[in-house]
Amino acid sequence: MKRALIVAYHFPPLAGGSGIQRTLRFVQHLPQFGWQPLVLTVHPRAYERTDAELLTEVPAGTVVRRAFALDTARQLAIGGRYVASMARPDRWASWRFGAMLEGLKMIREFRPQVLFSTYPIATAHVIGAGLQRRSGLPWFADFRDPMGFDDWPEDPLTRERFHAIEREALQRAAGTLVTTPGALRLYRQRYPEAAGRVHLLENGYDEESFVRAGSAPRAPLNPGAVTLLHSGIVYPSERDPTQLLEALGALLRAGRLDPQRFRLRFRAAVHDGLLREIAERHGALPLIELCPPVGYAEALQEMLAADALLVLQAANCNDQIPAKLYEYMRAGRPMLCLTDPAGDTAAVLRESGGGLLARLDSAAEIGAVLPGFIDAVRAGSGPVADPARVHRASRAGRTESLAALFDSVVQRTGR
Repeated sequence: MKRALIVAYHFPPLAGGSGIQRTLRFVQHLPQFGWQPLVLTVHPRAYERTDAELLTEVPAGTVVRRAFALDTARQLAIGGRYVASMARPDRWASWRFGAMLEGLKMIREFRPQVLFSTYPIATAHVIGAGLQRRSGLPWFADFRDPMGFDDWPEDPLTRERFHAIEREALQRAAGTLVTTPGALRLYRQRYPEAAGRVHLLENGYDEESFVRAGSAPRAPLNPGAVTLLHSGIVYPSERDPTQLLEALGALLRAGRLDPQRFRLRFRAAVHDGLLREIAERHGALPLIELCPPVGYAEALQEMLAADALLVLQAANCNDQIPAKLYEYMRAGRPMLCLTDPAGDTAAVLRESGGGLLARLDSAAEIGAVLPGFIDAVRAGSGPVADPARVHRASRAGRTESLAALFDSVVQRTGR
């Protein structure tokens, strides 16, 4: 069996966020397509929150090596302050040194045919590039979403570092992977000389996890009320809930929403204080629930039990698609998608036929569509995603595509 060395910060027992699912499912499914994964990740002390239960999802016998790493903001700060250069390109920059030593040792020991590193922790690509330079192995850089822009990251030195990492990856990598059509267009335009080596490999859902989650008994989240669920982080800019909460407050005052018959649940939003403050300002607090993080299996069970599911995606993320959107589609619940109609998230929603669309930055538009959406959900006639479109988004299918890319470069290089 051929071998792939995978450099990934997001790996069990890291808890929280959907970023871990992409790498974990690749590791689970690659062997059925002829590839043995070798995982190079961080020591668990670098994670802010862990869940040992997630380790049971790593296939038995998988080679996992954990290199020394610290979170600069948590573990190297004095009085809450730290030297900025110690957190460039990110807070886990210290991972690079131990990972290079461990990665080279793994290459000597296991003789992999390809390297694979995955963002959104930029240090992973720094390690991938370093291992490629030292070994000569073909390298795949998984960017997922675009990495750098003219005005982001906000810190100019970090932004410059991001762009340097990105340029090196596009120059040196045998393949660069992105998750959305918009990101594909952006990178092919930004790096025309590498356009043929930029590939679309979307996110997806894990069927086995949903089968297990679906076997648990399901009770209504709020008996007698329609519960609209947002599962995951609510970013103040990229998923700004202000206009939504303004619309909810206006509908509540107009008597068009009743807290006994409608609830908006935020699960693991992270910014609970901000949500509470905005909801209180607009008079929407009686309609919302702020709930703490839960394990992945329980989060899927909650999606399956919700009456409807909420997507938030601002126009400044038009080239991005929340990974949870594919899980929402598989959950088979009606979706309310608040985003820019011109973005990639809206395009997936329209293609799947699984929900209603309104602009995230328009309280008037949200207020106009929300009561009808709730009535349709209550009547059992809310739109759900087309099963054929859902089936094509399985993580196993995405992994087969990744294995095919690995195979193509091995055949081309004769490794």
